[in-house]
Amino acid sequence: VKMLMIRFISYIKAQGTSLVLTELLPDISEDFSDLAISSLVDTWFRLRQVESNGELNRLINVVKSRGSRTSNQVKEFTISDNGISVEDPFIGEGELVVGSAKAARVEQELEEVKRKQYELEEVEQTLAGAGWKPSKRETEDGTLFFSQKTPWVRFGVYIVHVSILVIFAGAIIGTLFGENGSIMAREKSVFSYYFDRNTSERAPLGFEIRVNDFELTYYDTGSPKEYRSDLTVIEGGREVLNKSIVVNDPLDYKGYTFYQSSFQAHQDFWITIQNQNTGAREIFLAQPGVELKWQNGGISFGIINLLQPDQWGRYRLKIWFSDGKGEPSVFWLDRETVVSVERPDAVYAFKSSQAFSTGLQVAKDPGVWPVYIGFTVMLLGLIVAFFLSHKRLWVYLYEEGSKTKMLVAGSANKNKTGFENMFEALVEKLEENETLKLSKE
Repeated sequence: VKMLMIRFISYIKAQGTSLVLTELLPDISEDFSDLAISSLVDTWFRLRQVESNGELNRLINVVKSRGSRTSNQVKEFTISDNGISVEDPFIGEGELVVGSAKAARVEQELEEVKRKQYELEEVEQTLAGAGWKPSKRETEDGTLFFSQKTPWVRFGVYIVHVSILVIFAGAIIGTLFGENGSIMAREKSVFSYYFDRNTSERAPLGFEIRVNDFELTYYDTGSPKEYRSDLTVIEGGREVLNKSIVVNDPLDYKGYTFYQSSFQAHQDFWITIQNQNTGAREIFLAQPGVELKWQNGGISFGIINLLQPDQWGRYRLKIWFSDGKGEPSVFWLDRETVVSVERPDAVYAFKSSQAFSTGLQVAKDPGVWPVYIGFTVMLLGLIVAFFLSHKRLWVYLYEEGSKTKMLVAGSANKNKTGFENMFEALVEKLEENETLKLSKE
């Protein structure tokens, strides 16, 4: 029979015809045939039956296949209403499971996978509920969750150093390109320049400023308490800004800053005269011994005597006044007091105030904003460097035997006590999760 089969196979192969041979072997046989013709065939399949869990199932595997790569896996061979199929068996721990047992084990494995996935989702949700945003990474033995808070606090020190450089840059810009000077301007006057501190020459502003008024107040000791200037910015013939400035409350306009720095008292006085019958009103700048005339009012007046201001700025003026009708009136006029003078045809109200010049310091510093920005950045950097911490958290889930174990670890570069309290609270949340069913070891 052996020689017959050898000749038959050789003849068929010579004809170029494919040949399928089957041989029924006893159950006790191994992977060989009594015919000993394996050297002649190109591909050899082994089909066998195994009994497990009260049922017979078929297995198939490739014993050899000449000239091609083959799998060494044993597959499950099934014949059903849908035809013939070759499927992967379920390979457990040291065993091969097929048939209905395979379906049960696959279902069990799917349930286990669902359970693990649910546990992972519970861990992730618990971390997210505690303010952590974890990233998940699968490892060879388990799943690692990692999360961190404020990782950028490590740059706080660098932010402070950068802010110092910005402040230095602002100071250099101000020194190289800044302007500085001063001007002494009288009340009711308008100026469009200042005197440069370095050259003492006039430097144009590009706009005008009017000094509307100057007010000086005193302490009880007689020393100046506050001096205030009422300023108006005029540009293109229009008033664009009004502000009363005092020390440490300057006027800012188009990059220029006007500081209240000093004042100067003059030996002339502002005299306000108002006809209380007609309401006509006029202001005069009067000097002692100089006669002044109000043409529209038909009156003349002058200061004929002066009691010099004392340490509180109090003075007295002796006024000579005539409206051309009757004898002239002579009276004393004190600072910031109103005196009514009755004449034959009208009543006149007099009020006086000493004339002053206000001293203004003018500065234009293009580097001031870099300095402000630098200080702001420095403050933020100090807050980040000293009051915030870089917190990191690791949660590792892995299988050990039939148990799922969880390893929780964390670290913080500052405020370790606060982080420890936060860490313990998180661990308690994980332990209280009914799905995870954790217990400390």
